[in-house]
Amino acid sequence: MPSLDDIARFQTSLTADDVSWLHALVTEWQIIADLSFSDLVLWVPDAEAKGVWAGAQIRPTTGPTTLLEDVAGTFLPTGRTDQIEKALASGEIGDEQTEELADGSRFRVQPIPVTRAGRTIAVISRRSSESALRTASSLENTYLEAAGELVEMIQRGEFPLIGERSDLADSLRVGDGLLRTDPKGLVSYASPNALSAYRRLGLAGDLVGADLGEVTTGLIDSRPTHRAPLGLLRGDAGTEAEIENAAASLLLRVIPLRAGGHRNGALILLRDVTELRLRERELVSKEATIREIHHRVKNNLQTVASLLRLQGRRTELPEVREALDDAVRRVGSIALVHETLSQSFDDNVDFDEIADRLIRTVLEVSRESSGAGEVRAERIGSFGSLPGSVATPLAMALTELIQNAVEHAYPGGRGGTMTLAVNRIRDRIRLRVSDDGAGLPAEFDPTGSLGLSIVTTLVEGELGGTLAFEKRRAGGTTVVISLTV
Repeated sequence: MPSLDDIARFQTSLTADDVSWLHALVTEWQIIADLSFSDLVLWVPDAEAKGVWAGAQIRPTTGPTTLLEDVAGTFLPTGRTDQIEKALASGEIGDEQTEELADGSRFRVQPIPVTRAGRTIAVISRRSSESALRTASSLENTYLEAAGELVEMIQRGEFPLIGERSDLADSLRVGDGLLRTDPKGLVSYASPNALSAYRRLGLAGDLVGADLGEVTTGLIDSRPTHRAPLGLLRGDAGTEAEIENAAASLLLRVIPLRAGGHRNGALILLRDVTELRLRERELVSKEATIREIHHRVKNNLQTVASLLRLQGRRTELPEVREALDDAVRRVGSIALVHETLSQSFDDNVDFDEIADRLIRTVLEVSRESSGAGEVRAERIGSFGSLPGSVATPLAMALTELIQNAVEHAYPGGRGGTMTLAVNRIRDRIRLRVSDDGAGLPAEFDPTGSLGLSIVTTLVEGELGGTLAFEKRRAGGTTVVISLTV
């Protein structure tokens, strides 16, 4: 199905401003379809005056549809569009006519000219089923009256309302709750859902006949959370608002109505979002709690690392001091992940930052504790965002590999270069940790090293990945880790 832009660009002579106006109209016209219980089809004139094109369509959420199939993109040649052609030429709203569908059901159709800057640039065909309004209740009459006022505003070039719109505007529907106010800001109609929402806010009486701004101000104790003053509820200008008190939260959208060039009250769409806001607050509180837990775990791990470091300084046995230094590094790598998680708003972390910090930390500590030579390291590629459950064991494995390379690949204070090459394709990660050192010994057995045993357990056991050791032709070793995140 072609878009409005496609049809306007290739089939019409509409200007860019005309198309922008039509885009604003179809963004807003769901409310008209719902209020009038009708399908709406937007027809734009062909560039060569050979007919009209259906640029967009919308179906109501409040009643049956007459559009059994999509019509957007349809071309009607001249001679089959008398009503539409007359509305384009005159700029006047046409009379309703009755037409029949293929299944024998009948519907009413009415052409509505779309005016911009004094010119008719398109026509809306409003189609309503004859069975849609079997009984005329006060709600239905109010809906139809409001739809009629909006239609007249379209014909006069006063609708759509041009201005900034947030996602809140698109979320509200007529069925959520509807208020109609007169030019003085007094409520002339309140739908059952709207009245229920205000009762939850604390309203004791009726809304009809009340000043909506005064009533609302009293209910929220002058604590609005929206961006504009509550005086806008009178309908002087379009606005969106969220009001709340200790009992409830309501989302509002004000649509001003005009007649004869003067303000004629407003339509207010509203929805009770109390439960939604409660859930949001619970999530925020839970996220804050989780971040605080990660922060405290990080602090506790750093305390453990400090105690181990202190104990290492007191011992005179080199083997014990080395073992304690290894433990400090392992605890530090876990603490680094928790520190990153404590600053995140979800369970994922940017592992590139963690990897870079681990490389710097392990190399610095190794030089200070064992007098290792100048080993340079670089990371190529990106890990991206990883869940905490993957980041912690991967950080520990990376720490062990870097430390193992510093200790065994460059004996006697030699220096060299290490490379971490990361290749990530969607949820697959392949990591190659390479050095240009002494290489693997002839009788190499990864199970004989505590550090490599830890790496094997972390990669294959916790991460469900694979681990391989390769000799480099130019000298040195490459450790390959493959896993799915």
